[in-house]
Formats: sequence, structure tokens, C-alpha cells
Amino acid sequence: MTASNAFTGLVEFTPAFAPRPQISHVLFDFDGTLSIIREGWPDIMLPMFVEMLPALPGETEAVRRQICLDDIMRLNGKQTIYQMMQLAERITERGGIPCEPLWYKHEYLRRLDERIRHRTDGLRSGKLRPDDLTVFGTRALLELLKQRGLTVYLASGTDEQFVKAEAELLGLTGYFGRHIYGAQDDYKNFSKKMVIERILRENQIPGAQLLSFGDGYVEIQNTKEVGGLAVAVASDEANNGSGRFDEWKRQRLLGVGADIVIPDYRDAAPLLDRILQS
Repeated sequence: MTASNAFTGLVEFTPAFAPRPQISHVLFDFDGTLSIIREGWPDIMLPMFVEMLPALPGETEAVRRQICLDDIMRLNGKQTIYQMMQLAERITERGGIPCEPLWYKHEYLRRLDERIRHRTDGLRSGKLRPDDLTVFGTRALLELLKQRGLTVYLASGTDEQFVKAEAELLGLTGYFGRHIYGAQDDYKNFSKKMVIERILRENQIPGAQLLSFGDGYVEIQNTKEVGGLAVAVASDEANNGSGRFDEWKRQRLLGVGADIVIPDYRDAAPLLDRILQS
């Protein structure tokens, strides 16, 4: 853990970390990494899974709940449809007849919208400020990246139409321009791995020039697979600005090779100085 004069909060550098002055492109996840509009989404998905999953003889709801939670979090960061495909598989395993995964996805999104509508409505009406619903320090970090001339991309497991709409509500679209990518109903047409491959291909750069920020294992793992530098954002979404790690995220993201772990972006300037120092 680092708490030098340059850093005001928690920053954890792993032994594998080394500065990357050659970095030219930066990839962000969206939910939990930049946006907290959807904070609390597991509280919607988990009860729905438990409700839909047939119980085995003698099985308690607590056991069923844990099975569902493990499935949900294991696939967190991938497109939502993968969680729904897992639910359908579980239902089949237990002798049930599942609906199409896309039906489950749309039902989940309907329920989620009921939970978060007051947030999106608040942003539209001006009752909520965009910075109330972004991870602490987000805008300062994006401004610093812009000043350094780095190209930023956004890739989310949330449906692209919602990502673009929510990025606009948060005033973030201008930083990313056309480089905002999200899930599709035809799930085979999108993945974070595909976005990373596209960044490297279109810009003719090696993976070592890629920096990523994410709170899910997928973007961290995909970045490390191509030789990029991965910053895990172990954001405490329910207490934005607390400066504390979400310990579950921290452990999981270190486990898939994160180079640095931060709780938010309060130390954006010294962090970039350390990453990009020559």
C-alpha cells in the first residue's frame, strides 16, 4: 500500500508494476468505474434469479441464493446476457423449462429501471449533479488524460444504447466521442476483448501502450492478456467518495493480475505521473 506525500488516499502498487511512459490509449469500463447510476444492480438481479430458479428438494433459499450470487458475480463485467444464459442453464439443470435468455435480460432491465429512474430523472431535471453519480474524481482524471493527449475509449457490458444515454447525462460523452461501445442484443457482435483488439489494430500499437481502468475482472484480464497496464478501481459505490476499497473487488481484481488498485480518482494527477514517468 502506498501513502507517500504525493498521494492523499489509498493506492496499491503490485510488485509487477513498472511505469509505462509509452502509453497512448486508455480504456475504461463504465458502471462502477465511471458511473454509479446503476449502483445496487445486484440487489435487483439476485432476487430475480432466486425467484426464477426452481428449488431442489430440501434446498434452503440461502443455498439457492448463494448459487445465484456466485453465478452473477463470476460473470460480472461481461455482457448482461451471459448472466441470463447461466440462469437458463441452471433452470434446465433442475428440470425446469427456461425462457429465452434475452427475455430474462429484458425483465431484469425493466426491474432495474424502476430502481434507477429517480437517478436518471434527477440528472435530466437538474436535481442531481453529474458528479453526484460518477465515481469520485472521474472528471478530473478524464481532463488530465485529455491534457496529455491520450485517446480514451469506453467499453461496457451494459447495452450500448443505455451506456451512450447515461454517459450523455453524466456529461462524459465529449471525452470519448465515437469511442463508446456496449453490449448488443446479438451478443456475439461485442466483447471487451474485441474492443481491445480493435484499439490495437486500428491504431497499430502494441498492447504495452494500452492502459485500462475497470472494476470488473473482464477488462483487467483482457488488458493483461495483451500486455497492457491494468488499474483496478475497487470502488465503494454505495459510499462514493469514502476513499475506502471495496475489499471483494480488490481481492478479485488482484487475482486476475491488476497492476494497481485504487478506490477512486482522488489521486489522479500523482497516479498518472507515476504510471507515465519516463
